[in-house]
Amino acid sequence: MNASLEQLADLLAQGKASSVELCQDYLDRIERHNPRLNAFITVDRERTLAEAADADARRAAGQAGRLTGVPIAHKDIFCAEGWPTTCGSRMLANFVSPYDAHVISQFKAAGMPCLGKTNMDEFAMGSSNETSWFGPVKNPWDARAVPGGSSGGAAAAVAARLCPAATGTDTGGSIRQPAALTGITGLKPTYGVVSRYGMIAFASSLDQGGPMAPSAADCALLMNVMAGFDARDSTSLERAPEDYARDLAQPLKGLRIGLPREFFGEGMAPDVAQAIQAALAEYRRLGAETVEVSLPNMDLSVPVYYVLAPAEASSNLSRYDGVRYGYRAAEYRDLLDMYEKTRADGFGAEVKRRIMIGTYVLSHGYYDAYYIQAQKIRRLIAQDFVEAFKACDVIMGPTAPTTAFDLGAKVADPVQMYLSDIYTIAVNLAGLPGMSIPCGFGADSRPIGLQIIGDYFAEARMLNVAHQYQLATGWHTMLPEGL
Repeated sequence: MNASLEQLADLLAQGKASSVELCQDYLDRIERHNPRLNAFITVDRERTLAEAADADARRAAGQAGRLTGVPIAHKDIFCAEGWPTTCGSRMLANFVSPYDAHVISQFKAAGMPCLGKTNMDEFAMGSSNETSWFGPVKNPWDARAVPGGSSGGAAAAVAARLCPAATGTDTGGSIRQPAALTGITGLKPTYGVVSRYGMIAFASSLDQGGPMAPSAADCALLMNVMAGFDARDSTSLERAPEDYARDLAQPLKGLRIGLPREFFGEGMAPDVAQAIQAALAEYRRLGAETVEVSLPNMDLSVPVYYVLAPAEASSNLSRYDGVRYGYRAAEYRDLLDMYEKTRADGFGAEVKRRIMIGTYVLSHGYYDAYYIQAQKIRRLIAQDFVEAFKACDVIMGPTAPTTAFDLGAKVADPVQMYLSDIYTIAVNLAGLPGMSIPCGFGADSRPIGLQIIGDYFAEARMLNVAHQYQLATGWHTMLPEGL
């Protein structure tokens, strides 16, 4: 089950396997291993096999695309018609979506059956996948460790090969950080390249969907399906279609890698630093050169993010009131009491914390002092990247400051939890593309990720940079013991 998407597609094209057979194999793996990992919230064998049978029929009729019949899992933040779409929250535990998100419809059009909906931090708020109403996800490399968040279920499922690939979303690092902590490849595209329609909103100016898979080559194929203009999303960018796999084979001679001095100071664990330096040495052997750059406002990215993201969340989550859909408190005196009890019972502690922070910074007397100032600094952070890319083609550094931490280690200390995303948040604030690829293991034998940041719309170049490294190394092919 360690086959790439390309290899699975070849098996189907050559008639050596059917989509139904592939899906049955993955569903059996999910049945065996998910009770231990808790990577999936919803699995519907009958629905998945029906979609697989449709894919086989399309292939038999000569109507198949490249990935028709190859299964995929979806983060439970994407609305999928007929599937429960919970966002990892009690508030939506009984919600069955009546429509498809744009991303889901794109994969349906490509003929890729859905293996299930993956676990996640509640409303994508978390860095460890411990805030889910459905329980924490376990890291396949070490069940005592977190897989990262908020796309931790998708990351764990891919790392354990319970699915060949999955969708995720990234608001402040929620694709890249779990990809790093579980030893897989994850890409956050340029803001607006993948439609947010039907993707349940956390922070609308930061949220972006993207692919999670073992390799960069896999992510390129998934981007060819996911990306595209959608008129239903006002932030979707109308651009000509592109082949994200077009540059994979290009050599790296002459590539300029920017190393921000702010990424390589205090805070990075020694074993992470060692793995990152070894990866950079490999890039130099492949013909790249490294140059020092600076992102002087990066240290402000975490406080800026935790003003802006909660502000947008407090607005987006106001729709969950128990009136139209989702959870409703069983007993209440009047409408106001129903609102209060429904939201008190339906939301978890982290979601409540962020709603309260967001409401505070948007309130009269604090809007100018906090929200407006944060937006000004956000512009400075974006400008820092513009200046840095004048001297380099891509920026590299660690994805996370440490390997995966133990379950429960940071639950009682939100600030320490928030610092898990210290290297990833600035990318979202600037709207840039970023990705994480596996580059080794720490002293605790847990995976380490190398972050690659590109200029706007440089996804194909980043995938090329990642792919060439993966051709020269084998980190992305390694599997957790027993899986």
